[in-house]
Amino acid sequence: GMGTVPGKAALININTADEAQLTSLKGIGPTKAKAITQYRQEHGPFKTVDDLKKVSGIGDKTLASLKPFITVGP
Repeated sequence: GMGTVPGKAALININTADEAQLTSLKGIGPTKAKAITQYRQEHGPFKTVDDLKKVSGIGDKTLASLKPFITVGP
């Protein structure tokens, strides 16, 4: 990696983030945050950020706006 860019918030790991962290994302409210954590419990970790679309309530537009801020990496 290139290290972190100063002033840029750390990416949120959608595999480890709790509901509070997920809710801090633009377009993710408590309901979607809960759906994400529930999806992980039922299906295991997301393999790519695109897998977020499998979660109820998250479509192409939401995913596109989230992509710069999320990761599935360690």
